[in-house]
Amino acid sequence: MYERPTEQRPAKEPAWSSEEERLASLCKDLDAIHQRVRSELGDGDIAYIESIDQLSRRLTLAGRVLIFAGMDPVSYTAGILALAAAHQLQVCEIGHTALHGAYDKLEQLPGAAKYHSERFRWVGEIDEESWRRAHNLLHHGHTNIVGRDSDLLVGFARWSPEAKHHFYHRLQLLFSATYPLYWWTGMSLHSAGVLDLFARTEDEAVVAKHKSLRTFWSAHKRALRKIVPYKLTNYVVYPALAGPLFLKVLAGNWLADHVRDVYTAATMHCNHIGPDVHHYGAGRQAKSRGEWYEMQIEATNNFEVPHWMSVLCGGLDYHIEHHLFPKLPPNRLREIAPEIRAVCARHGVRYRTGSWPATLAKSLRTLARLSWPIPHEATP
Repeated sequence: MYERPTEQRPAKEPAWSSEEERLASLCKDLDAIHQRVRSELGDGDIAYIESIDQLSRRLTLAGRVLIFAGMDPVSYTAGILALAAAHQLQVCEIGHTALHGAYDKLEQLPGAAKYHSERFRWVGEIDEESWRRAHNLLHHGHTNIVGRDSDLLVGFARWSPEAKHHFYHRLQLLFSATYPLYWWTGMSLHSAGVLDLFARTEDEAVVAKHKSLRTFWSAHKRALRKIVPYKLTNYVVYPALAGPLFLKVLAGNWLADHVRDVYTAATMHCNHIGPDVHHYGAGRQAKSRGEWYEMQIEATNNFEVPHWMSVLCGGLDYHIEHHLFPKLPPNRLREIAPEIRAVCARHGVRYRTGSWPATLAKSLRTLARLSWPIPHEATP
């Protein structure tokens, strides 16, 4: 049986005279941090993302050369890991950040224009237009609100106690175990609305609301216009260029993609699932910006990893900070995390963080509980 969050909020000082005053103070402190950091964005942030982009391109070159030319298990494995790391950097630290619009206001700076959210092209299977709508608008705008957040039903899995239970959810741990084998392809189908058409009823669908022929073709077109070129390039063109080493290069590229997918899935399974993470009924709506901030924090987990792993996560280990300020680049999220944690403590808002293995284990245990039906009622 899934147990809803019932924890008491941390003690807060000073004691506010009303809930509205507490939320107004929370809003004021968080807005001040955000405005300060946004005003500081500049050349250093572009230099940082350019350095990550260059690192990714070098890793791509090294990975492809080693996958092709490596004649021993060590060099071949090194090639797979290098290519996986390059793809992971492109997807998360670079692509996810750019598509949120983190560098839009800096486009006048040298090198920044290509990271503008409307121009950026992801190295991977995700259609940019679909992602901006499903992720930026629906997920970030309505985090953990059933019927409005696009990420509460993922494939055939149910990530929220507020979502309706179906018989196939009893197998969702099995489904979740297979998702890392095709995570970004699945996310492409998810963000374009293809999975809504096949896995959900019209009243449950969030991305593709209507199951019309027009919606069917539109969703598939958006997904396939990125999936097909990516798959052809990595699984046909590059292996074909290797001639007699076709199967060796094909296997290396496939393994690199799946190392990336497993890493990303392990990151994203941590973000909004857990026994103490709040989920909300369809009617829930923040009455103020301060309440919206609090809902974002209560619906989100952080987890703690070394810096190099944080870079590979795209800063999603600082997911609370990311949901508060999705247009800040990840290097800035890491910088402000201690301030955000202090503001939360001061205002009695629980800041959830822990080790990556512990956070992932809690998420998977919660998914197991959500395999079974529970009373459908909103978290207060």
